[in-house]
Amino acid sequence: MFGFVIVSEDHCVHVKKTTRGIMFLTLYVDDILLIGNNLEMMNDANQWLSSVFEMKGMGEARYVLGMEIVRNHPS
Repeated sequence: MFGFVIVSEDHCVHVKKTTRGIMFLTLYVDDILLIGNNLEMMNDANQWLSSVFEMKGMGEARYVLGMEIVRNHPS
């Protein structure tokens, strides 16, 4: 699946690690959260997912499963 590998400890988490960066794809019911350190990789994955599944982008996540996401963008 587009180079993602299922994490054996949690089958709802998939990881893709390359020389370009690392990405995590998490699934919960009908929600997908894509996390990574390379925006180009994430855009490629999002494009692929959109070609395979009917999706709508919700923008940057602020909360997941009741937890607030705090970003620490480098300056």
